[in-house]
Amino acid sequence: MSKIIENNSPEERISALETRISELETLIKYYEEQLKLSKKKIFGSSSEKSAYDQLTIDGVFNEPEQIAADGAKEPEPELELVKEHYRKKRTRADSIPEDIPVEEILLKLPEEETVCPDCGGKMHVMGHETAREELVVIPAKVLLRRYVTCTYACRACERTSDHVPMKKSEAPAPVIKGSFASPEIVAYTAVQKYLMGLPLYRQEKDWERKDVLLSRQTMANWLIKCSDDWLFPIWAELKRRLLLRDVLHADETSIQVLREPGKRAQSKSSMWHYRTSGDTDEPIVLMEYRPDKKAANPEHFLAGFSGYLHTDGAKGYHGLSENITPIGCWAHVRRRFDAAVKVIREADRADSAAMKGKRYCDKLFAIERDLSELAPEERYSKRLELLKPVMDEFFLWVRAPGVKVTPESTFGKAIGYALSQQKYLRNVLLDGRLELSNNRAERTIKSFVIDRKNFLFANTPRGADASAVIFSLVETAKETRLDPFEYLTFVFRTAPGVDMENPEAVQALLPSAYKQVPASA
Repeated sequence: MSKIIENNSPEERISALETRISELETLIKYYEEQLKLSKKKIFGSSSEKSAYDQLTIDGVFNEPEQIAADGAKEPEPELELVKEHYRKKRTRADSIPEDIPVEEILLKLPEEETVCPDCGGKMHVMGHETAREELVVIPAKVLLRRYVTCTYACRACERTSDHVPMKKSEAPAPVIKGSFASPEIVAYTAVQKYLMGLPLYRQEKDWERKDVLLSRQTMANWLIKCSDDWLFPIWAELKRRLLLRDVLHADETSIQVLREPGKRAQSKSSMWHYRTSGDTDEPIVLMEYRPDKKAANPEHFLAGFSGYLHTDGAKGYHGLSENITPIGCWAHVRRRFDAAVKVIREADRADSAAMKGKRYCDKLFAIERDLSELAPEERYSKRLELLKPVMDEFFLWVRAPGVKVTPESTFGKAIGYALSQQKYLRNVLLDGRLELSNNRAERTIKSFVIDRKNFLFANTPRGADASAVIFSLVETAKETRLDPFEYLTFVFRTAPGVDMENPEAVQALLPSAYKQVPASA
């Protein structure tokens, strides 16, 4: 820069300096936006909800009319008088399951108090009245279960014959041969780690407080062994069924594996996530560990799948088989415009171009909510009538937002993302079973992300594989409205006694098959 200024005329120097000043101002603005976003992520709310209602978009937003119209559809909340002032009545009360076990305590008078005060006769119970109910929790109880077999012999033959027939009862097959592990303790360890986010080293300390010395290495070996022997065949059958669906969701997140061949301990691997959409009564959630984030991973997993795939904007999903149609995520578009709004001064937000882009997205989601109860065929036609015009208007505006757009700015990135994803974002109009966002996948993978904050990393690739399989079964059980502990206990109790290479035996262990089976079966 200094050489250009020295060797050129005054006019050229001024022009070069003005260009440089403009570049530095753009750079400063970019850094200011990043600083605001960083502060917002650290100290601000993570919610992306708008402070305004869902607005009609017609160049000028019909805010008062739309709010009044929407408000007329909903009854006002009931109020209750509390110490001479009114407050909103709670719309969601605490509830207790109807089928919860009940322990009834009969409160009787002492014998000496059951004497009639008038005649001195014996008083009898003439009725019962419930005084109150309490919700009781019984902490985990540790006991040693000992299986004792019985040997049977014929008494008559013992007296009259030189040959005495004998029979012996059989103990059930153990979940792990040569181990003191029970189905319950392995299921408990898995649920504590993959549902409650309690790392094995914390579980080890918890067992110590119960005077049980159980090392994290032992628990890790249990999980890996049971994953390989009993859970992986179920995972494989769930994958086969998953790929038969017409609509899927996919996402991925990072995981650190310390002892991965050919990689540094600090390097990142990936956990890929695939699941069914809302068009099925048999939800399936699967995770797969892979050492990298290459596009070959979803290509390999989805081999044989033909249909629609909800994804984010990652390019790896866009080069899959021609039989797979990627569906873009409008929540990701809205998220980028929301970020662009947050870096603007609060006083200037309402009339900003970034807010206009966000309102377009809000309008799409408001329409989609109104269509949520329709059958897929009717939703398809209504989307063409109501959603498509808003999308058309949005993409016309994106091409010419009416303000100067710097590609490196937060607003510029939002515009660029929307343009680059236009083809995939419009694909939601192809079928009424599709969804406007990939939030379904993001909600389930969030459970893994929360757990990852606690256990931080996997020690080996084999451990990462086991984690993916167990997490898949836990999440699928949750989606099927099962208690993951009861379901895994059932699997670990039943699987050792069946042929896991028999497809029918494996199918009987699926969460959907277990749904009507008592936990004690």
